[in-house]
Amino acid sequence: MNKKKIINDPVYGFISIPTELIFDLIEHPYFQRLRYIKQLGLTHLVYPGALHTRFHHALGAMHLMGLAIETLKSKGHHITPEEEEAVTIAILLHDIGHGPFSHALEQTIVDGIPHEDISILIMTKLNIQFGGRLSMAIDIFNGTYHKVFLHELVSGQLDMDRMDYLNRDSFFTGVSEGVISFDRIIKMLNVVDDHIAVEEKGIYSIEKFLIARRLMYWQVYLHKTVIAAEQLLAKILKRARELSLNGKVLFATPALNHFLVNKISKEAFMNDDHHIETFARLDDTDIISAIKVWADDDDFVLSHLCRMLMQRNLYQVDITNKPTDKQLVNRLIENARKKYPVSKEEVSYFVFTSTIRNNAYKSGDGSIRILMKDGTIQDITTASDNSNLEVLAKTVKKYILCYAKNLL
Repeated sequence: MNKKKIINDPVYGFISIPTELIFDLIEHPYFQRLRYIKQLGLTHLVYPGALHTRFHHALGAMHLMGLAIETLKSKGHHITPEEEEAVTIAILLHDIGHGPFSHALEQTIVDGIPHEDISILIMTKLNIQFGGRLSMAIDIFNGTYHKVFLHELVSGQLDMDRMDYLNRDSFFTGVSEGVISFDRIIKMLNVVDDHIAVEEKGIYSIEKFLIARRLMYWQVYLHKTVIAAEQLLAKILKRARELSLNGKVLFATPALNHFLVNKISKEAFMNDDHHIETFARLDDTDIISAIKVWADDDDFVLSHLCRMLMQRNLYQVDITNKPTDKQLVNRLIENARKKYPVSKEEVSYFVFTSTIRNNAYKSGDGSIRILMKDGTIQDITTASDNSNLEVLAKTVKKYILCYAKNLL
């Protein structure tokens, strides 16, 4: 069978699949599942074009990794064919542990287990199925391989994951502020003392990359309506789980039902194949099909929240720099108790507070190194004459108040 396939990608044009092993991994059901998980969760409720998937993103990141490796090899850095294939597999599978709607349900379906840990679990299972041929890829992904710069291409300040998602998300949302000079950044990559560095000529492209990342967070990833939709989805799953654990039988696919009716600890999840296999059958369609049915459930909270989501009647979200006024929260809670047939505890489904954080760049550990013309290495914040980059290195924390729109 011919496994040298070419894929037509809307962002980069034609992408080729480099090896037979990578072709077989893409064909595997674990990876094909990513076709049914949206890259940006519920962002399409704000930007209608944002319907691209984790499958698109993984292939795009794989393509960029190929370009990065070619650049580094052309500058005299020795990378064996085995390492090239392994680092390509590591970036291809970096998101394979994502659950339905990507980040939106990370704390709901499998509580307290980040998708990176699930990715490692699934990669380990694949490694067994493929006779140990993914061992080097797993070492690179974990950062335990002796060439540190290969791990930095998979997970670092300038990794191929970020390079693709900024590019792809801006393309599909139509938010032009996220467009980055990915090709120029990749051409400027180098390796110094086993770490990725960017040649001084690429400094302005890096500045634009960091600013684009910050703007994409506020305009897309942390857009107040996106937050409203994702908080609503999380509350729906929380309520469904609460009811299921109390013995109520809810409509759900077998895979979704498994996570509704069982309390699964992190340790149990990491050590029981059945949990992983069931998780690997979950995607966006399990959640949406359940929500459509739950909209007619006899539980007021569940049905009301589901109808809110299906009709795009989302929470009102107020984002502030200071903690929310307690008097306002109490007034909203009082209004909710009068308006809805809910208990004191159930009011938290209609009025609640939370926080969000945005940091475009973390200086220090894993910083962006600039290779100056005199051969010295500087952090981007000192090498750049753009004073804004110092500000970008600070984490911005904001406070959010969510409540049903008809409560004020």
